[in-house]
Amino acid sequence: MSRELLEHGRLMRRVTVLINPHAGQDANTSQAIAAAFAAAGVEATVRQSDGARLHATALEALKDGTEVIVAAGGDGTVNAVASALAGTDVALGVLPLGTLNHFAKDLRIPIDLADAANTVVAGQTMLVDVGEVNGRIFVNNSSVGAYPQLVVERRSQRQARWLSEAIAAARVLRDYRKLLVEVVGDRVDRVARTPFVFVGNNEYQLDGFDFGARPRLDAGILHICLAPDIGRMRFSVMVAAAFVGRLASGGQFESLRLPACAIRSASRRLLVSLDGEVALLETPLKYRIRRRDLRVVVPANASA
Repeated sequence: MSRELLEHGRLMRRVTVLINPHAGQDANTSQAIAAAFAAAGVEATVRQSDGARLHATALEALKDGTEVIVAAGGDGTVNAVASALAGTDVALGVLPLGTLNHFAKDLRIPIDLADAANTVVAGQTMLVDVGEVNGRIFVNNSSVGAYPQLVVERRSQRQARWLSEAIAAARVLRDYRKLLVEVVGDRVDRVARTPFVFVGNNEYQLDGFDFGARPRLDAGILHICLAPDIGRMRFSVMVAAAFVGRLASGGQFESLRLPACAIRSASRRLLVSLDGEVALLETPLKYRIRRRDLRVVVPANASA
């Protein structure tokens, strides 16, 4: 990939945009995206691919020699595309068309479609870290315990979204329990009973105005949070916060900062969330940070 095409703000010839139609995007969205890139001076190839094939479609685009592959959607779509691009020189662009868009927000990518398309065309590239657990990557965070259970419960409901979330929350609170886990890392061996273990790709701010944001994405650390002392009432607040993809106030968190760790449990397999998607993974869960392994397009005036 010719990096100067991005870094000096020149127009790119090969941009592929991937859309997940099952995530609320449709043919009108495809047309709007094509028009936004045309207005920015680039004829983008727009392809629709469902969630199960997004990763494979991104790999196909890599083989076609595209210079930037754009994830058009939310954090789940970004994860699928980033999983194909991590470790390559091809840049990831983001059009934040999902519900939460945490990765885009932390990279200061505009929410407006036209502005986001202009960012892909005229922005700069930077290298950011990705987290990995048992060979699966995440760009925001991963967790075990309450949150993946919440996602599974919500998806089992067929009601309207708000009602599905309310039923899922009620069931998780009803079944409130703590996992016995052991977190092992460099000079760390922590055994705790906690309702969750949260693992962030770089450090999350746990207080102040920017609570829940990440000041930087290239510091090379995992941010591990546990809550061994939390009770049921405080836990209910965290469940509510989990629906918007954030941690609740961090006053009762115990934080660890490590480049890698293993999470052990008596269970042979655990439900694990990765950027809001859920997988059943074998234990121990082996986490590590992959330092500066993903090239992303950000606004031209963005700092590290």
